[in-house]
Amino acid sequence: MRRFGIVAEADWASCVPVEKGWSSDRKYRIETRTGRRLLLRLSDIDRYEAKRREFAFIERVARLGIPMSMPLEFGVCDGGREAYMLLTWVDGEDLEDVLPGLSGAEQYRLGRMAGSILRRIHAIPVEESDLPARSKKAKKLEQLARYEASDLRVDGDAAAIAFVRDHIDQIWRVPPVYLHGDFHPGNLIYRADGAIGVIDFNRWEVGDPWEEFYKLESFARELSVPYCAGQIDAYFDDAVPEDFWTALAVYVAQASLFSIKWAEPFGPKDIAAMTRRCMTAMKDYDGFKRTVPGWYE
Repeated sequence: MRRFGIVAEADWASCVPVEKGWSSDRKYRIETRTGRRLLLRLSDIDRYEAKRREFAFIERVARLGIPMSMPLEFGVCDGGREAYMLLTWVDGEDLEDVLPGLSGAEQYRLGRMAGSILRRIHAIPVEESDLPARSKKAKKLEQLARYEASDLRVDGDAAAIAFVRDHIDQIWRVPPVYLHGDFHPGNLIYRADGAIGVIDFNRWEVGDPWEEFYKLESFARELSVPYCAGQIDAYFDDAVPEDFWTALAVYVAQASLFSIKWAEPFGPKDIAAMTRRCMTAMKDYDGFKRTVPGWYE
C-alpha cells in the first residue's frame, strides 16, 4: 500500500483522475474518509529535481496568504519510481467557465483581483540561485524561425514577424521576477465567496514579469475583455507604462505565431484553435501597426 506523507490509500474515500491541462503530471483529486479534498500530482522520478524546485516555489507563494492550492507534502513513492506532490484542493468552479456568464462589472472586479494577486507573486524576492543566466530573446527568435520554416503559416504574418524582430529588445528590460508561468482563467478558480483561487504552478520560472500577460490575448480575451483590462489596470495600480504595451505586443505577436507550430503535435483541432487566436490578435493589434490592443482602448 502506498502512503503519501500525511495520507495513505486506505484513508481515501475516492480517487478521481484530473484530465484537464497540458501538464505531463498525472493528477488525481483525492477525497479522504474525513471529507478532506486533496490534489495528488505524480511525475516520473527523472523529474524529481524539477518537481522539488516547483514545490519549493509553491511554498514561497503560499507564504503570501493568497487563496491557492496549498503545499502539503513532497516525496518519492512507488519504490523510487515516481515523485509525488500533495496539495490542497481549491473548491469552486473554473474561472474560464464562469466568466462569460457574469456581469461586466463582476468580470472587471475579478480581473483586478487577479492582477493584485499576480503583482504580489512578482514581488517575492528572487533567490540568486534561481536567476537565469540569459534572457529569452534568443529563444523567442529561434521559435519564430521554426514557425517561419513550417507549412503552418497564416496570411498576413509578415508584419507580425517583422514587428517581433524590430522590437525584440523591448522585452527583458525590467528585473526578472518569479512567474506563475501560466496565469490565465484556466488556472484560476472562482470560489463561493467570490474570491479567486490560484492553481497549477508547474510552469513557474524566473523571467520578465511582462511576459506573464500575453496569455490574456491567448486565453482570456475571448472570454472577457473586462477581466483582461482589470488584470492589467490593477497590476499597474491604474498607471500602465507605455513600455509595457510595446513589450506585450512583442510577446503577443511571437506567441500567436509560434503557438500554431507548438500545437502541431496535438492535431488539427488544436492547430485550428491557435490559428483562430492568432488571427484575432492580428485584428486586435491592427496587423501590429499598434501596440495597445483595440479591445483595451
